[in-house]
Amino acid sequence: MEQLGTALLLALAAMLANGEYLFGSSMLSRPLVTCTLAGLIMGDVQMGIVMGATLELAFVGSFSIGASIPPEIISGSILGTAFAISTGESTAVALALGIPIASLVLVVKNLCFIFVLPYFVHKADRYALEGNSKGISRMQLLGGFLSINLPIGIIVATSYLVGSPVIQNVLDAIPAFVIAGLGIATGLLPAYGFALLLKLMVNKKNAVFFVFGFALAVYLKVPVTGVAIFGACLALILTGYATLKNNDHNGPSGGSREPALANDGGINYEDEEF
Repeated sequence: MEQLGTALLLALAAMLANGEYLFGSSMLSRPLVTCTLAGLIMGDVQMGIVMGATLELAFVGSFSIGASIPPEIISGSILGTAFAISTGESTAVALALGIPIASLVLVVKNLCFIFVLPYFVHKADRYALEGNSKGISRMQLLGGFLSINLPIGIIVATSYLVGSPVIQNVLDAIPAFVIAGLGIATGLLPAYGFALLLKLMVNKKNAVFFVFGFALAVYLKVPVTGVAIFGACLALILTGYATLKNNDHNGPSGGSREPALANDGGINYEDEEF
């Protein structure tokens, strides 16, 4: 009975961390938070914090970008911490269990996105056509709960009850070609996600900045941090240049003026701040 209660508490912690459909975007899903909650439930808060810091480093780049969905770090962090504490193992065990569990749960999460969530999305569209704002809000909450919160909670509770050996056997039973295909898809999805974002953002006026960053990263082998520093310096230079021109046009007495428009209706970047 004690194990069942622990499993239910871990499931509630996972559902709380997945509560962005209710509370909005937050940091509740980060391993530092979820592992601490798992440690509190398992009776070892200090170890939970230590494991959370370790897993945070492993999942530091796990953010959804466009169509790229990272491993399901919530279930991986909670279960990895719970299994490691229950067996008296180190943080290395939490890391070894957390990453494969997160990858496995991601498959289930994607299936819920494909087969469950669209029903609520289409229902919300019909409510939108009717002007029913309460119906739209209801579909958002129900869709998030039934397609994400509840399935993840059930997975976490069931996985803890059956134990880590069963989870590892499930992972081992997946055919090698499926794992290889998922690895290839994981490598392609970030590029696809960025392509979707660029389709909306890039035009002939700002494409030069994308090409500049691409050249720095690919041909000059500048790290991402270096590209970001170059971009920040370039933005400051262009902003200062635009401000200087603006002051020159206004004269010593100051005054305001409307942004100059280009012939095609866009903003004239020579006369406008970035």
